[in-house]
Amino acid sequence: MSAPPSRPAHTGRRGYLDWLRGIAVLIMIEAHTLDSWTRIADRGHAAFGYAMIVGGFGAPIFLFLAGVAIPLMAAARMRRGATEAEAAAAVRRRGWEIFGLAFLFRLQSFVLSGGAPAATLLKVDILNIMGPAMVGAGALWGAARRPAGRAALLALVAAALAMLTPIVRATPWLAVLPDPIEWYLRPSPGRTTFTLFPWAGFLFAGGAIGVAFEAVSERRLIPALTLIGVTAAAGGYAASYLPPLYAETNFWTSSPTFFFLRLGVLVTLIPAAYAWERRPWSDRTRRREVLQEFGRASLFIYWIHVEMVYGVVSAALHKRLTLGQAVVAFALFSVFLFGVAKTKDRLVAWWKSERGLKTRARGAAT
Repeated sequence: MSAPPSRPAHTGRRGYLDWLRGIAVLIMIEAHTLDSWTRIADRGHAAFGYAMIVGGFGAPIFLFLAGVAIPLMAAARMRRGATEAEAAAAVRRRGWEIFGLAFLFRLQSFVLSGGAPAATLLKVDILNIMGPAMVGAGALWGAARRPAGRAALLALVAAALAMLTPIVRATPWLAVLPDPIEWYLRPSPGRTTFTLFPWAGFLFAGGAIGVAFEAVSERRLIPALTLIGVTAAAGGYAASYLPPLYAETNFWTSSPTFFFLRLGVLVTLIPAAYAWERRPWSDRTRRREVLQEFGRASLFIYWIHVEMVYGVVSAALHKRLTLGQAVVAFALFSVFLFGVAKTKDRLVAWWKSERGLKTRARGAAT
């Protein structure tokens, strides 16, 4: 990674990353439907606990893959003639767009389901973290000129965010900040689950992996990612048995050991998805798989399903289903969302086709 390759290692869309993003979509739907619709009496079951642990990987995968996409997006723009500064600026603009969409999403929630205006409109969700993290990652990508420097900067920030999390959450001076700003730094019940520390670290770590994708061939990179991922996950797991480094920390929420354990799993998922795409019995000539379609529609599905699950649309199901019924509902709801996404794609394709026909007709008339 000391110097860029003489030619891009890969110039097409990586289907296995879409496949992995599709897995994250299913995990996200599973976590939300079971959390919202499972009755209280069934939440003590071990199966529900394991389902929630799996569900906890959805958001890290999204953030991690958003980070992976940043160097790929920048490199694609440079192949089309943009300078490094222009490519970095495009990444930052996309981050601000995501941040703006976060508030539009909260406005939608307020209009449809109501609630206290400040608590609803300013609640911190995953898009509120993803947007600023993308801006920061884009700035770091543009600050260095060589792949090794870019990867090192992004990885260093990811590690710092994880290691500083227990300190930031225990810092008393955060209490003097306005509440909407404090919510971005440490959790507040009912106001935020996501905070910049450590959640943004997954995006910066993904950015370091994305730099490697553009600097190293997949043939060399995939085995290296397997080794790195397994080592990080095993190291995080082993460290969880050591005495804590911090006076105040919680393994499941603020511990750096859990962060690196999850990060190791995320890194390992890339080689697993790569191997699955190249499985011997796969027909690579067919159209995209369902999970790849899900992955490419991830933002749209996130946008429409949260209100359906937690809002007035499904109020009759809230905490009313047995665990088995909730699992069946999750499966049926996933099929429904896939159908909605496909319908949206067809409508967009039709609209673009109609607009193209009208444009050509106006051109012929002149």
